[in-house]
Amino acid sequence: MQAEPLIDWPEPLLHLVEFAAIFLAAGAVGFRYSALRGRLGLPGTAGGGHDARVYADAARRAALLGILGSLLGAGMLVRSLVGVAVRRHVGVVQLVTGSFLTGAEVVLMALAIIGFALASRGVRAGWLLAAVGVVVGQVRGLLLGQISRQVNPMHVLSGALWIGTLFVLVFAGISVVLRDEPARERRGAIVADMVNGFSPLALVCGGLLVLFGAITAWRHLHTLSALWTTPYGYALIAKLCVVAVVFGLGAWNWRRQRPTLGSESAATAVRRSARYELTAAAIVLCITAILVSLPSPRRPGAPEGPRGERPAGAPSAGAPSAGAEAPR
Repeated sequence: MQAEPLIDWPEPLLHLVEFAAIFLAAGAVGFRYSALRGRLGLPGTAGGGHDARVYADAARRAALLGILGSLLGAGMLVRSLVGVAVRRHVGVVQLVTGSFLTGAEVVLMALAIIGFALASRGVRAGWLLAAVGVVVGQVRGLLLGQISRQVNPMHVLSGALWIGTLFVLVFAGISVVLRDEPARERRGAIVADMVNGFSPLALVCGGLLVLFGAITAWRHLHTLSALWTTPYGYALIAKLCVVAVVFGLGAWNWRRQRPTLGSESAATAVRRSARYELTAAAIVLCITAILVSLPSPRRPGAPEGPRGERPAGAPSAGAPSAGAEAPR
């Protein structure tokens, strides 16, 4: 009999799309409420109208990235709903209306898309709608008091608010500022303002990422020896090694690059170093997509479970991620 493969392809690729969806959407929200906090709709900034225009342009570009992430998540959600409906021989509408959490997931996904669409048109209230859709959608289990099941969603959300926001900061924030000719004399100051606004969010989310990641890992390893005796443990070690690189680069940017900000050359340097951090983070996501596709180590003495039970390291597929918590 042919041995069953450890990974069912293209499952890791689908997980990677899920991660990209939540990271883009949460990153856009994080950018708006950290790097741009208090900067929209306030023309009386130090640089006058030029600054206000640059911040508004960055916000619009961030909203477009948020729409992209939400649409990716919506596509994965539809795919999941159709698959579950086929397996259970029910209609998609019945599936959505038959479960509070599934219905809430669809509503919150739609709320995120509508919110980002409004934000891209300059409607400030759209950001609040998008934030509710993204954040509540990821931890929607709290609506039913499922606190113990929110460890992994919080782990994913923390990472998305840190690395996703950094991505949006680099490609919808710093890049926009450095290409803006009318604001040339203010480029360094604007970038410094954005980075300093982002830093507290990065520090908080980095700590939460470690906390919830450690809880999630222990829940699936069961024993410390599983770390070096199982494929899941091998993948986790590889992930932790690259995560250490991400934290190291993040610490370098915070301690060495951020204090030098204020000039255009310093802004260019921090954008370059942030790209290195994002590259390492992308490798982490690729490894994580494989990790969550592997079977969790069995608890000592427990019988082998059915194939297909993925670890809780996978995204919970909330808005704007990909799965559906349908009624059983």
